[in-house]
Amino acid sequence: MGSLFRSEEMRLCQIFLQTEAAYACVSELGELGLVQFKDLNENVNAFQRTYVSQIRRCEEMERKLRYTEKEILRDKMRIPDILDNPKAPAPKEMNDLEVEFEKMDNELRQVNTNNEALKQNHLELRELKEVLDGTQTYFAVYGQDIQHMMNEETQGHEEAIIGTRSQQTAALGFYVGTIPREKVPVFERVMRFVTHGTVFLRIEEIAKTFEDPVTGDEMHKCMFLVFYQGEQLRNKVKKVCEGMKGTIYPVPESTQERQEMLHGVKTRIVDLENVLAQSNEHRKRVLSKAQKEIRAWTIKVEKIKAIYHTMNMFKVHLNSLTAECWFPVKAIDDIRRALSIGEKISGSTIPSVIQPMVTDENPPTYYNCNKFVKGFQNIVHSYGVSTYGEVNPAPYTVITFPFLFAVMFGDAGHGFIMFLFGLFMIIKEKSIGSKKLTNEIANTFFGGRYIIMMMGLFSIYTGVIYNDAFSRSFNIFGTHWYPNLTDSELRSSENIQLNPMFAHKNSSAYLIGVDPIWQSAKNKILFLNSLKMKMAIILGVIHMLFGVCLSVFNHLHFRSYIDIFVKFIPELLFLGCLFGYLVAMIFYKWIMFDASRASCAPALLIHYINMFMFKYTSPINGELCDPNLTFYKGQDTTQYIMFFLAILSIPVLLIAKPVYVVVTRRSRAKKSDSYHPSDPLIFNEVPPEDSEITLQVYQNINQGFQDDGHDSFGNGHPKEGPTNGTAVAVAHDQQAPAQSHGGGGHGHGDEETSEMIIHQVIETIEFCLGCISHTASYLRLWALSLAHAQLSEVLWHMVLSLGLTVAGRYVGGVVTFVIFFFWANLTVAILLLMEGLSAFLHTLRLHWVEFQSKFYEGEGYAFEPFTFRRILRMQSLEEVTS
Repeated sequence: MGSLFRSEEMRLCQIFLQTEAAYACVSELGELGLVQFKDLNENVNAFQRTYVSQIRRCEEMERKLRYTEKEILRDKMRIPDILDNPKAPAPKEMNDLEVEFEKMDNELRQVNTNNEALKQNHLELRELKEVLDGTQTYFAVYGQDIQHMMNEETQGHEEAIIGTRSQQTAALGFYVGTIPREKVPVFERVMRFVTHGTVFLRIEEIAKTFEDPVTGDEMHKCMFLVFYQGEQLRNKVKKVCEGMKGTIYPVPESTQERQEMLHGVKTRIVDLENVLAQSNEHRKRVLSKAQKEIRAWTIKVEKIKAIYHTMNMFKVHLNSLTAECWFPVKAIDDIRRALSIGEKISGSTIPSVIQPMVTDENPPTYYNCNKFVKGFQNIVHSYGVSTYGEVNPAPYTVITFPFLFAVMFGDAGHGFIMFLFGLFMIIKEKSIGSKKLTNEIANTFFGGRYIIMMMGLFSIYTGVIYNDAFSRSFNIFGTHWYPNLTDSELRSSENIQLNPMFAHKNSSAYLIGVDPIWQSAKNKILFLNSLKMKMAIILGVIHMLFGVCLSVFNHLHFRSYIDIFVKFIPELLFLGCLFGYLVAMIFYKWIMFDASRASCAPALLIHYINMFMFKYTSPINGELCDPNLTFYKGQDTTQYIMFFLAILSIPVLLIAKPVYVVVTRRSRAKKSDSYHPSDPLIFNEVPPEDSEITLQVYQNINQGFQDDGHDSFGNGHPKEGPTNGTAVAVAHDQQAPAQSHGGGGHGHGDEETSEMIIHQVIETIEFCLGCISHTASYLRLWALSLAHAQLSEVLWHMVLSLGLTVAGRYVGGVVTFVIFFFWANLTVAILLLMEGLSAFLHTLRLHWVEFQSKFYEGEGYAFEPFTFRRILRMQSLEEVTS
């Protein structure tokens, strides 16, 4: 079985590991990345599994590493990539890692706590310095008028005070502090509301900015100065300041004391800045040390966690673990080698055992794709993962996908730009891939770089066939049209019609593509419309016929030979007799009717309709020239045969397979009523060693056991083979009828008869109606090709040609340069991106629906091996939580 045309051959096996060697063996299998383990503890709670304590320890180490990584990135330090792949540490090394991480985490947290405290003190001292400077300046200017201003402020509000009491003179006090700038308006309103306007409030913005000691963000603050009289107002003002997150600083009333305090604050700021600088240096040293190792630490911890997660899927039996896994048969030597390395690392003397298993479970699908094919394989798997063993469409999609895209996108100039873009990403793939792009769109383009390059390359080819590059034609080989007109005739008339009988060289076709003279013809669209429409039908029918032909390989592979006769041949006849015949008529018309017989060329649409209406009109005496008459001898007989072959294939598709299955089941039921000596009497009975069933079983497990007493996996087993009912189970599988497999749908052998009939009716209707709708769907090749060509021509005539027609050597050059800039941007934005995306989506639909529905089921599941590759690609521990 090919690894690309079909899935790799997969095998389900049991692996018996000793407890002391399990960790090292699983680690080596993770490095290999070719084993998919099954969860044997699905019914066990995640918190009740064997290795849950080790996983919790890993998560605790993850938490500490995540905190360290966050601090490193906050200081704008880059975490370097490592070139080597660190191995997963042994279980006993986990203690060393935990001690190291705990020490680093405690040191870093202590440094951060001290640093935040120092920054908070520094912030308060700076604010106090600004407050003292502002207060000193304010009192120097308004010190003599403070009492007078206070009296004026309170005079207008005396009537609002409830009750009458004598106005006593109280000492004038004040509060000075800072408040965030964004809270100033609210602070003023609240202060006026609470104090009834009986205080004097002065607010000035501090010019300098401050840094938040916790987040490091910039803060803008304002200084407030509140004058009040009395103990009650003092308490109210204090509560308002505290409620609005304001900071009140103790400022002396005496000018000399304020001056001395300001001098002391400046001295403390200088000392604190020295201490803060030393603290920052120590923090950087701690982070620099962690920066060099954190990438390796992260990989080690994630590998340990992944290993224990995998080991939690195993069954525990005393001193051994039992695992069930899928792997490619070709990788058995690598797996055996990895297990041997794990045993040596752990020092285990008991070898691990690989035991093949017999199961009716469908294996996972695995393709060993290279970088070139991987993008096309992802396109196929976006529709559905291949059913195990069926034909893989990806190798054919490598050619058909870019080709059908190019048919719709056909422009040599635009294709060349797309090809260069894809080629650039391929050449620079190592440098681009090492940057680990975070933009999703950029990642999509980079992942499809080979697809983009192939689409551009095929677009160059179809652009040459269409003779179209930026809506211009190449005149390399001249033209096959030779108008026999004088210069005066050419100048006198704008509409000149050339007769191909006399003005065209009909002896041969144009060397390559479309004749360039059609670029200037006014009926260019009519000519290209007919050409591209017929070409779309031809390509579509060939594409669908190819899909139907691929289904025969599925029937042969799954040994469903009856489907070749009741499914493949009727489908081929239906599609070929109806739409293949239409393609044949198109080629016949192109070959047999040249310019001399153009007036007699048949109207294919009318003839195709007449085929279903049994309406034929033969020419009289063979000389009447009419497009509606039959145009070759025996046309009516041929079309009768084609029509009835197509119609008769429908009941074959509809009833042949259900009838065959019902008859087969009845005959099998009759045989099962009789007793054979080899039949087991009880469910658990193991047949004798010399029985034919036992020999057949042993021949079908890994192509038999070898003569030296070792199976194909290198395990030592006696030649008697498996026991404990395995032989019976295998014999049952061998005697069970093969499931029905096919291109359109397989696996219905165990269905009830009524369900099978309904399924077959649905499949038949879907195929027959689908052939009609799918053929019409391929007309999108024609429509999008014309649309792309017309948009390109509009941009040329309405944008770029305006600059080329501007007169003047200097002015025209500048105008052309500016207009070319707009034309280039519109070309990239509209024709390359928007039209390219449109053509890509339409091509995607043609492959998913029209092509793959003929043979591809896509009901499998992908092979997801246990591997450390995702851990190596991981850039941050945040990706673990996401």
